[in-house]
Amino acid sequence: MIEQASQRFVSLMTRDTLALVLAGGKGTRLGALTQRRVKPAVPFGGRFRLIDFPLSNCVNSGIRRIGVLTQYKAHSLITHIRQGWSSFRADFGEFVELLPAQQRTGESWYSGTADAVHQNADIIRAHDSRFVLVLGGDHVYKMDYGALLGMHVQRGADVTVACVPVPREQACAFGVMQVDADGRVTGFVEKPREPPPMPGNPDLALASMGIYVFDSDYLLARLDEDAARSESHHDFGRDLIPRAVAHDTVYAYAFRDAARDGPAYWRDVGDLDAYWSANLELLDIEPELNLYDRQWPIWTWQEQTPPAKFVLDDGDRCGRAVSSMVAGGCIISGALVRHSLLFSSVIVDEGSTVEDSVVLPEARIGRDCKVRRAILDSGVHLPAGTTIGVDADQDSARFEVSAGGVVLVTADMLGQRVRYDG
Repeated sequence: MIEQASQRFVSLMTRDTLALVLAGGKGTRLGALTQRRVKPAVPFGGRFRLIDFPLSNCVNSGIRRIGVLTQYKAHSLITHIRQGWSSFRADFGEFVELLPAQQRTGESWYSGTADAVHQNADIIRAHDSRFVLVLGGDHVYKMDYGALLGMHVQRGADVTVACVPVPREQACAFGVMQVDADGRVTGFVEKPREPPPMPGNPDLALASMGIYVFDSDYLLARLDEDAARSESHHDFGRDLIPRAVAHDTVYAYAFRDAARDGPAYWRDVGDLDAYWSANLELLDIEPELNLYDRQWPIWTWQEQTPPAKFVLDDGDRCGRAVSSMVAGGCIISGALVRHSLLFSSVIVDEGSTVEDSVVLPEARIGRDCKVRRAILDSGVHLPAGTTIGVDADQDSARFEVSAGGVVLVTADMLGQRVRYDG
């Protein structure tokens, strides 16, 4: 009976929550991968887009009132949400609303994460939810937001911030928190040059996941105050959260994996190396992120495609894939794919090899190509005999090469017309 009452308590909270997904960021550290699309629309994991993860977390947590705030190059994101996330029942009070920058409160576009939410304050009031859950639209993880909301209420917090430990040398890319023994946040600094270490572990820092829970009335009042400050950046990490830490009650929610008794899986695929690594991690025998978990599915929309096909079996002319993930609609014709991830409708022609690579939808790799440690963008068509990841100088002259040596190839770099907006 106690467990049932607890579940009922969480259910009431999630039903009384409005989730706002911040999906307007440019994602400039992903280079040309975000030249034509906003970062939350970037494909991930063979069939998903980054935004599918927070949206799926909402649905699986019982939160079915969601607003998606868009701004930068949002066409493919809007199309994806319309196609894959429009099945909610309005008569049950469910929705996924697109909230583009509309100059609702003035003549400016969204000038920061807090300003983006503030410009939609009238919509927040109209939905009349007790809680507002603010999420980033470009991180990869599976998380039950009900547990986060439960802690927020039990602690009587004004704000609750989800957090994970990260290597201290990487923490300068995040908001970094300091907490007391009870979990109350005592310090918060956005993207510090010298991140403060976690107590007892000088190699780690406590990083904000960019996930915040607010009581609605509290949030609206703080947003009004922030909008009136001319010196503010109108950003949650740089302005609202530090002021809340100084004047109000802010708690940290440690995102943990109970089964492993350690930090849970969370990836910020902020640059090309992180994006490449996070995709190829999925090829591990037992990856940390289980995409085959029927208890917590990741929902998406994908074009209907036939099964993947592997053709030719004549000596070296053998179509095969080893230690790889291959989506529907792919054709591997007399070619070898090893330790790579192929999205839908990719074609690899005879005599080619693809190794340690991520190939996005509708790409085609011509005959006798060699592709290593690469990301091929959607719609790329490699001419026969192309080599990538073999000659570093040649790659740098033609393509974009990450700090870790991963080669990004887009249709624009090859002088090709972009045929696929995915």
